[in-house]
Amino acid sequence: MSTRPGILVAGSANLDFVVHAHHVPSPGETVLGREFRTFPGGKGANQAVACARAGGAATRMLLALGEDAFAEPIEASLREAGVELHIVRANQPTGTAFICLADDAENAITVAPGANNALRRHHLPSLDDTAYLLLQLETPLDVVTAYARAARASGVRVVLNAAPAQALPASLLADVDVLVVNEGELALLSGVADSVAQGLAQLPQVACIVVTLGARGCVARQHGQFTLQPAFRIEPLDTTAAGDTFCGALAARLAQGDTLADGLRYASAASALACQALGAQSSIPAGQAVHDLLNATPRADDDALQVLARYCGLPSPLTTIPLP
Repeated sequence: MSTRPGILVAGSANLDFVVHAHHVPSPGETVLGREFRTFPGGKGANQAVACARAGGAATRMLLALGEDAFAEPIEASLREAGVELHIVRANQPTGTAFICLADDAENAITVAPGANNALRRHHLPSLDDTAYLLLQLETPLDVVTAYARAARASGVRVVLNAAPAQALPASLLADVDVLVVNEGELALLSGVADSVAQGLAQLPQVACIVVTLGARGCVARQHGQFTLQPAFRIEPLDTTAAGDTFCGALAARLAQGDTLADGLRYASAASALACQALGAQSSIPAGQAVHDLLNATPRADDDALQVLARYCGLPSPLTTIPLP
């Protein structure tokens, strides 16, 4: 593993417009909402804040913003978190997201990418002093692919959160060291919808794949060996940015030299805490809060691991499957 501790996040930044409602509307349905607020968000920016708040790894972000008032709170939030910014000023509006947050903490999100689509291959800054490049899919796919290829050529590890879900070229997957997906994204990439284990088996070209399983926890397959992490038990208030918090926290801990098992446990705790506060970046916990939760919570016992293994379609938590 590289001894360089820095992380570069290249990706999206949006201003989130959030309205609270009893439930998320069905197609054609109008729902009368309640409170309305704006929050800095966007998958890339959320993950950069999570990296920085995890501590221990210098965090930079490459992002594109418009010349408008929507950009200001995004910049302020990132700088307050300690993220060094490489900003591309675009002749397009800053990205926005429209979020309906239901009383059961579920949400529905529509994104207007705007300036996020202005990122280009030549915008990638120097990768000197960078150990990990963290990417998502809210910016042009050809640009994401080019960034991953440049990182691989420079000896920088690539973490890709394959969200929002879409088909990916084999060339991109070949340059990814750690792929993070949820169950829906795994099903799209693998063509297998009813078994996490079988879905993972269809993607042997990626050395390490992490699948987030919502309230159940997460599972990772690295070189044929599985690592299971049950979720921390919490009462969710707002699940917005929970997945982004997981990705950023995991990248930060791996950059610090954590084992995959320890990184998954830390990221799961950070994600759980993010579900207990409103907003995207505003909900992402500081490292001390995560460590407090970890210290107060025993590691998962065998029964919890067995339950999670069965859900994933594994015969036991210690399953190892040789890859082709």
